[in-house]
Amino acid sequence: MDARLTPANGRVAATTLRGHVTAEAFVTGTPIRITAPVTDIRQSPDGPRDRQRLLGASVTRYEDRAGWSFVQGIDGYVGYIRSTDVGEGATPTHRVATRATHGYSDQDFKSPERVTLPFDARVAVLDERPKFFETDQGYIPKKHLRALDRPFADPVTIAQLHFQSPYLWGGNSTFGIDCSGLIQAALGACDIDCPADSDMQRDGVGEHVSGRYQRGDLMFWKGHVGMMVDTDVMIHANAHHMAVAYEPIAAAITRIAAQGDGPLLAHKRL
Repeated sequence: MDARLTPANGRVAATTLRGHVTAEAFVTGTPIRITAPVTDIRQSPDGPRDRQRLLGASVTRYEDRAGWSFVQGIDGYVGYIRSTDVGEGATPTHRVATRATHGYSDQDFKSPERVTLPFDARVAVLDERPKFFETDQGYIPKKHLRALDRPFADPVTIAQLHFQSPYLWGGNSTFGIDCSGLIQAALGACDIDCPADSDMQRDGVGEHVSGRYQRGDLMFWKGHVGMMVDTDVMIHANAHHMAVAYEPIAAAITRIAAQGDGPLLAHKRL
């Protein structure tokens, strides 16, 4: 079993794993939500970041111990999150639909901001005012939110919204993002299921194709993924540019091979 997707840590395990893993206790888990704008999912308490989760995301908590919650997200990814970053939380109704936004203390852009949120952070709208929504995170400009029952239609447009976001290993937000985080953000905003890491995406998203590239195609290398914007240019979060950047696909194939990261492994279409 892939440890990244297996809700078991030796002390506790999901009841569905009984008979498959060894644990001191088997538990059903408790649904909770992310309450911080962005939080890291770690391999172990105080360990390295594997991925991130954004405000309002639903997770299942299997253990709360010494300030760390052992959780599993809706994409199946498992890890440890600081217990201060999860809680009951209001049920989200809207997502941040711009690169970032602020939650203000009043329905006035000159009022002090309470929080800064990245794209796809999820909030509960409590009331509607002329130019702002009152939310559980403060007053947010109405133009910056989109109802969750209105998913986006084009993953490429969402990937492009992340243009020039800084590169961050394991990142999943416009504050910092990596290659697979960009693909998951782009597909997720369009209600397309997408696993978290590039190897999982290569195995689980789209169909293998060959020949001419087209908008939305996914291009995979060992440990890397990008998305075609048109027949010639790819957008991807990468450490070469240290940002989400555009790059001609032919140049990318040559450069990635030259730096020792191997050939293009897969060309897939949604």
